[in-house]
Amino acid sequence: MSTPSTPVVQRADDRHRYEILVDGELAGFTEYLDRDAQRVFHHTVVDEAFAGRGLAGQLVQEALTDVRAAGKRIVPVCPYVAKFLTKHDEFADLTDPVTPEVTDWLRTRLH
Repeated sequence: MSTPSTPVVQRADDRHRYEILVDGELAGFTEYLDRDAQRVFHHTVVDEAFAGRGLAGQLVQEALTDVRAAGKRIVPVCPYVAKFLTKHDEFADLTDPVTPEVTDWLRTRLH
C-alpha cells in the first residue's frame, strides 16, 4: 500500500506564482505580481483532481509565510487569499487593503 507524499510548495518566480506539487505533479498555484514592496495575489486555483485535500489552504499559508520572510506586504485581490486572511490574523500585520489604485495597476499588468 502506498502512502501519499507530503505536498510541496515552491515559488516559481519566472511564472510569478507559488505552486503546490503532489508526488511531483502540479496540483495548484496562487499567482502574484510584485508592486514595489507589495506582493499582489490575484488568482488561486487547485486542479479538480486534487480538490478536498486542503491543498489551497496549505499553498496560501506557505506563500504568505514566504512573503513575510521576504519582508514584503500582502495585497489580497484574489478572493481565496482574502478569505484565508479573515481566518488567519497572524498575517494581519503585513496585509494591505485592495485599493482602486492597486486594482487599476493590476489590470494594466494583466492585459
